Amino acid sequence: MGLLTNGAVFDGTTLVPDSSIRVVDGAITEVGTDLAPQDGEHVVDLGGDTVIPGLVNMHVHLGGALPGMPQPETDVDLALYMAGTARATLLAGVTTVRLVGETGYTDFKLRRAIEAGAVIGPRIYTAGHALCCTGGHGWDADALEADGADGFRRATRLQLRAGADCIKICISGGIAGEHEHIDTPQLTDEEMAAVIDTAHDWGRKVCAHSGPDAVIRRAVELGLDCVEHGYEMSRELTDEMARRGVWYVPTIVVSRSREFFERHGVEQWLQDRALAAGPRHWESLQNAIASGVTIAMGSDMAPAEPYDGTTATVREMEFMVEAGMSPLDVLRSATSRPAEWLDASDVFGSLSPGRRADLVVLRGDPTRDISALRTLDLVMKDGVVHRDDQGRAAGW
Repeated sequence: MGLLTNGAVFDGTTLVPDSSIRVVDGAITEVGTDLAPQDGEHVVDLGGDTVIPGLVNMHVHLGGALPGMPQPETDVDLALYMAGTARATLLAGVTTVRLVGETGYTDFKLRRAIEAGAVIGPRIYTAGHALCCTGGHGWDADALEADGADGFRRATRLQLRAGADCIKICISGGIAGEHEHIDTPQLTDEEMAAVIDTAHDWGRKVCAHSGPDAVIRRAVELGLDCVEHGYEMSRELTDEMARRGVWYVPTIVVSRSREFFERHGVEQWLQDRALAAGPRHWESLQNAIASGVTIAMGSDMAPAEPYDGTTATVREMEFMVEAGMSPLDVLRSATSRPAEWLDASDVFGSLSPGRRADLVVLRGDPTRDISALRTLDLVMKDGVVHRDDQGRAAGW
């Protein structure tokens, strides 16, 4: 049992000053402005710092490697790499991730290891393998290839059998496919409908790697739940997405950083394509903001990847503000809003009684200046302190 006191608390909706949070058995039991320490309770004085829910990154590949980057040679190499990325992710303040395409069902094994306490890492929701057509986007990164409605229906069921929380389809070309273009359509309406209908029948949502306006529009009309990247979306399309309640995860960092590509030795054709996509990608995000599309934060890059003096996660959030979102809306896009999409608002995403004690501590007010996230120095997940730069939670 412990009490975090003398801090400002962002509960997932608003910022409340001079608040305290009581944690018992990994869960939040009380939040308020008048909580007194109990006998034997460990007290952490936050000194006026701000507590927010643990961040949720909605577009993650823990085992992801782009063309030119070193590739794990064996399943053991891959598992160790993913475990290392998971640990770094948690220490960066991301306590929950949605994985949208991994290899060899290693994500499910890693999730079990984290839940058992054998490995430290974020809470994992996963789509298993991404689904693509033969030779489609991601085939060389172990997306599961299928063709025809029956083929995609079976591929969907294979992920559901493995325990997928959602389904990811690749409906167009993208940045990382050498023999395709961003605007290459890759799935027929029948194939998309087979995935969407099957997933919905099983109570799962579908997200789609996607680039061009026309292809996204077809998927939206068929019942798609969430657009990933959306490199070339018109205002007319984003208006329709808003009307139908289709969500958007922009991953804007992937088309704006030559430094990242050069640091990892990514092949030149991919660098050129990614950066060339930047202006239209930025316009798509601004269209989505103007239309009132519900936006959730996702980086595509590893959540803890160094980026402009911070992490890819925080830089993504800063870009979202620069594109026109308010800091408060961006903060919700990385806390309470993803929990809603994942049907887990009763588990995480807010600092409320009954939720798991997933939280981070930082200086400043991120509801006014999102760059305050650059100062985060304490990370807790399920009531366990995993990072404490100042040592103030010693003995928790």
